[in-house]
Amino acid sequence: MQNADYVIVGAGAAGCVLADRLSATGATVVLLEAGQRDRNPNAKIPAAFSKLFKTKHDWDYNTVPQPELKNREMYWPRGKILGGSTSMNAMIYQRGHRHTFDQWAADGNAGWSYGDLLPAFMSLEDQQRGPSDFHGVGGGLTVSDLRTANPLSTSFVAAAKEAGFPLNPDFNDDTQEGFGMYQVTQRNGVRCSAATAFLKPAMKRSNLTVITGAHATKVVMSNGRASGVEWVDKKGTHVTTATQEVILSGGAINSPQLLMLSGVGPAEHLASVNVDVVHDSPNVGQNLIDHLACGNAYAIREPITLAHAEEVKPLLEYVTKKTGHLSSNVGEAGGFVTLGDGPMPDVQYHFAPAYFIAHGFESPEEDGISIAPTLVDVKSRGEIRLASNDPMAKPIIDPRYLSDPADLWLLVEGCKLAREFAAQPALAKFIESEYEPGTECTTDDQWVEHVRTMSESLYHPVGTCAMGQATDAVVDSELRVNGVDGLRVADASIMPSIVNANTQAISMVIGKRCADFIAG
Repeated sequence: MQNADYVIVGAGAAGCVLADRLSATGATVVLLEAGQRDRNPNAKIPAAFSKLFKTKHDWDYNTVPQPELKNREMYWPRGKILGGSTSMNAMIYQRGHRHTFDQWAADGNAGWSYGDLLPAFMSLEDQQRGPSDFHGVGGGLTVSDLRTANPLSTSFVAAAKEAGFPLNPDFNDDTQEGFGMYQVTQRNGVRCSAATAFLKPAMKRSNLTVITGAHATKVVMSNGRASGVEWVDKKGTHVTTATQEVILSGGAINSPQLLMLSGVGPAEHLASVNVDVVHDSPNVGQNLIDHLACGNAYAIREPITLAHAEEVKPLLEYVTKKTGHLSSNVGEAGGFVTLGDGPMPDVQYHFAPAYFIAHGFESPEEDGISIAPTLVDVKSRGEIRLASNDPMAKPIIDPRYLSDPADLWLLVEGCKLAREFAAQPALAKFIESEYEPGTECTTDDQWVEHVRTMSESLYHPVGTCAMGQATDAVVDSELRVNGVDGLRVADASIMPSIVNANTQAISMVIGKRCADFIAG
């Protein structure tokens, strides 16, 4: 038995920030993380992140078969390691369009407008380019330009301009639309995860205890209040009590799973898996949203892609200078376009100077590039459910990809536009042939087949403990779980709708906002 003022479950993007900010107040904090320390070199070398897929550092989830994607089970890597998925992502620093946050506030979530959140984004950031009206310095999270930009990436940006799209040197100021090089969460050519940025400095405080290898099995309840967390490790079962609050920061899969295992969720579903109902909360696990991407791929004439990253010369360059191929985040460049009639960009492009097919598992070894339109204004909604009352069993994940026809249309149009980019002189001079989908793909039906066959998750699940003002919302605007005292959720699961960009930055801000709410 251990005691602390606050017990946090999950050392990911939000949990690391939350542990830092709460412990800075002098409160005693215990942070439970199911994974291990981030000592694996592949969690440090930027280009090596996919080598952590399907290892002990990965929760290694799969969805149920997706009818709109030819009944494929979709692989979802999630970080099971200090830093969570920020220790195995592509490090792209994006906040998302202001419209999303203003809509959250307009729907009754006070404190979540763009104006409310911008100071929080800035306070966490140490922007390499220096301070501005939209960027801060001195925060824990290093945000930098790539140390070595691949010439194919800069050529892609030039091709987008040739195709008639504006250039954008900073996607995180007041304009999101356009194309450019992505900034990354790297410090001197090394990954700057949430653990590096926030947790490790905080671990010097005696009032913060971080326990790794601690798999949370349920929130302990006493008279309608969360009083602690039960967890297991190799030594057995333990309980850490919280005198103030328990905060779940396990992400969009693990947080709703733990709530349901603890008796907070849809009553009928909990009864079906023999979980005693503590509070009937019908929307726990609902509103699952994810970004879906579908890449076009092209064979390249010159040996300048990341296919050569592990050759002797690039290895030596990285070891001695922390530059070159291995300092790449893979998704080096991209941009935002509006193909529909919404108020913000609905497709985001990720350009990689490498083949990145089926998460890298099926990529050719030869030189190639990938241009991946990503659906970021998502209409389809899915759910997370318990497979059983066994806390070690993986939950049932059903994102229901493309269940809304509008999503399919956007991806098809996005893939067509990707081909236009590849045809521009700046990029076409490097291209030998179109590897996927191939030049025989010309009709709408063929493009639809390409999308259904090749689309994969971009690893951004959110929404399954969505905040709101309705009594059936999972959490309120201060992230308190409705129906249970002393319990909050702070991670990507609280988003009512998905941001139209990469999700690590807003997840960190969610952790900070939770600490602000607790501090009053």
